[in-house]
Amino acid sequence: MNTYLKKMRGGEQSPPRAALSEIAVAWAGSCLAIALIALLERLVTSSAGFPLLIGSFGASAVLAFGSIESPLAQPRNLVGGHVVSALAGVSCALLVPDAIWLAACLAVATAIACMHLTKTLHPPGGATALIAVMGGDGIRELGYGYVFVPCLAGALLMLGIALVVNNIPANRRYPRYWW
Repeated sequence: MNTYLKKMRGGEQSPPRAALSEIAVAWAGSCLAIALIALLERLVTSSAGFPLLIGSFGASAVLAFGSIESPLAQPRNLVGGHVVSALAGVSCALLVPDAIWLAACLAVATAIACMHLTKTLHPPGGATALIAVMGGDGIRELGYGYVFVPCLAGALLMLGIALVVNNIPANRRYPRYWW
């Protein structure tokens, strides 16, 4: 037990705070990405009724603009993680429609496993899977359409903005790799 508890002590010093220029680019990029997705949602929702802005995109913005070096923020992970997780979430919601608690835990666990199997691990994907189950009637009515709108469409829009914004400063380069 003592050995187990020693693992939780840490021991390393936390990394330094990001430079103000990095913070400014992360702020601007994430603000722009969420604003454009929300604006597009407003335009699309008025005619087609599709939701486009989901909560997991907030977490994706943290990675895509605030942690661009992370493997979890690279395009394969950003887009693939949302798509794979949406597929897992919708499948679990359809498989277990009368036990939301069971569909929810299966959706998140299955999304994690599928992201690992496909090398698309993206932590916001867990929320994407959970939203497929818990997102309400509007989300559930989309069925597998949820994979395309909002998940694929929103992730691609965020990726496009990340490609532009993250490469404006000379000291930033995104992505590190595509595949």
